[in-house]
Amino acid sequence: MGVTKQINKRKVIAMNETYEFLFTPWKIGNVEIKNRIVMTSMGGTSIFGWMEPNHFDKEAANFLLERAKNNVGLILPGIAPLRDILLGKWLYQGKGKFKKLKAFMDEFHKTGSKLFIQLTAGFGRSLAINDIMIKALKNKALGAMLKPILNVDYMTASASATPNRWYEECMSRPLTVKEIQKMIDAFAKTSKLCMDAGVDGVEIHAVHEGYLLDQFTMKYTNLRTDEYGGSFENRYRFPVEIVKAIKKVCGNDFPVSLRYSVVSKTKGFGEGALPGEDYVEVGRDMEESERAAKYLQDAGYDMLNCDNGTYDAWYWAHPAPYMPQNCNFDEVAHIKKFVDIPVVCAGRMTPEKASAAIADGEIDAMGVARQFLTDPAWVTKLMNGDEASIRPCICCHNACFNMAHYNGVGNDQSISDNAGMARCALNPETMQSKKYKIVKAKKAKRVAVIGGGVGGMETARVLALRGHSVTLYERSDRLGGVFIAAAAPSFKEKDKELIKWYEKEMNDLGIDVKLNTEIKDLASLDCDEVVVATGGKARKLNVKGAEKAIEACEYLYGEKEAGDKVVVIGGGLTGCEIALDLCQKGKKITIVEMKNDLVAVKGVCLANTSYLRDYFALHSDQAEVLLETSLKEIKDGAVAVSDKNGNIREIECDTVILSVGYVPHPLDKKAKLVGDCNEIGNLRTVVWRAWDVAMKI
Repeated sequence: MGVTKQINKRKVIAMNETYEFLFTPWKIGNVEIKNRIVMTSMGGTSIFGWMEPNHFDKEAANFLLERAKNNVGLILPGIAPLRDILLGKWLYQGKGKFKKLKAFMDEFHKTGSKLFIQLTAGFGRSLAINDIMIKALKNKALGAMLKPILNVDYMTASASATPNRWYEECMSRPLTVKEIQKMIDAFAKTSKLCMDAGVDGVEIHAVHEGYLLDQFTMKYTNLRTDEYGGSFENRYRFPVEIVKAIKKVCGNDFPVSLRYSVVSKTKGFGEGALPGEDYVEVGRDMEESERAAKYLQDAGYDMLNCDNGTYDAWYWAHPAPYMPQNCNFDEVAHIKKFVDIPVVCAGRMTPEKASAAIADGEIDAMGVARQFLTDPAWVTKLMNGDEASIRPCICCHNACFNMAHYNGVGNDQSISDNAGMARCALNPETMQSKKYKIVKAKKAKRVAVIGGGVGGMETARVLALRGHSVTLYERSDRLGGVFIAAAAPSFKEKDKELIKWYEKEMNDLGIDVKLNTEIKDLASLDCDEVVVATGGKARKLNVKGAEKAIEACEYLYGEKEAGDKVVVIGGGLTGCEIALDLCQKGKKITIVEMKNDLVAVKGVCLANTSYLRDYFALHSDQAEVLLETSLKEIKDGAVAVSDKNGNIREIECDTVILSVGYVPHPLDKKAKLVGDCNEIGNLRTVVWRAWDVAMKI
């Protein structure tokens, strides 16, 4: 059955009718939600803080309130651990934060939005352990010493002894029944305090994504023989007992949502299944999911907040740009047939698809996460028919979830990034409002920005917002710089949208853009300040025959074509994306990489890199990966490479593409530098540096 139109057209008269069903009311239990847009949880946006001891977090509160003021129907803050990551204090201990939460909820409800707090039992084998955690698990003495501060043994404990997703040598220990019962009690106590503080409901995290509760439900991670393992009922006992305990103290009218992965999409430990792949499911298959969804509903859950995947198939729950849009929709729409409670679908959802699906009764609401980091007002813009002004999320995970993992390394993430998740590469203001904010300049200046890439455009944008008069010089005939090349593959549709967004910002802010204008002498400019953002230049390889190869950007710009057999030198992110693009075009490729894994660098999320690794493994007949291998010579029709033992091999090919990185290429090293001309990095380093420079002018 479809949704009846209930839209006040006078309020949303400018809105595209394509989206109208997103703005109809619905109910979760007895709680009415004003529209069908749900901001799903993101680590780091917890109202109780994240890494630090639990408290009422003002930065998160401001973040949530701004989105509520921008017309979100239901908001789910980031996960709140039942016990602090540091020091292990229970969340229900310390009533002061709940008094502050009550005052916040009174203000929050003035927006008409609703808020459910997401509570988590924990991470188990999915905990992204770093080097110090690995040492604590391996060294009992060190582990005992750290235990009062950082109890890694408890944080990684799971249903059974299973390998950690990030470092397989580290095995999770099985939780005791007593520990499980303490968690269930903590869920009930914390939920009651949330309810008394005026929170509209809670969401249980999670029979989803391979987190702790999910590890209990799935056969490949639950090897227990007690009442929490074995049979279907025993494997789902933990989440069932949680909702029953909450309902007992909060009553049946207090909504309890469940974060739920319909299908695990998992082949084994560290092995995900790609879209369309024929595989044997080791986690929750659709047959079990049909039964589980109904079983969990009957236990007392009032909503299923759905996607797919586990940490072993992480690109389903945290879609990389290579994943199709609406990637989880088919499974979520199917599972709705087996329950009577509302079902939310998340995972690169498009408003067009979501609105049509809601109208047809296939889902009840659209779940969106990281788009809210990039643009807090995107829902308001959608309602106002101003879609072109929405700054798009490009699924890069450079700042919000940059937990990198590659062969031999656990979570290669800095402590500051772990503590500061839910920031945004494209929007430095997100969760950093004290450090990054637009402040009008004391004196308006004439500023010249040299270079029209992302770094130059972001600098110009911030300068203009601060009140400066900006002229942007670009030597080519269009804006975008090297990002035009990055956006070239077909799977980079959001990157292309970002370039269009920047072009619109330059026009809307009245920035004087001078294309086809190369500046060679900064002294010739009539201005008060100059910022240089001239990018980098391709690194050269000192190997025989290097001139026979084409450079990565030459291929991506379409300046030079690739043949049917291509060798890509360099298995970093750019090299792998080029290889993926070539594979999708039917080419046969070989990747030659000197390191022991693909994309073995800090800052690139495992959700993105695991897709690439899984893709090339699945398509090994078309894509050969040579690790710990170096290029020796490029010949006519072949390359010579050497493995780690010095063995030489020739690979036939008709094209060689070099993707071996860049070096800074500043016009003037003494100038204010932004982007790759300052330091080779990613969008996060480029955009944040632009703010650092522009805020001081």
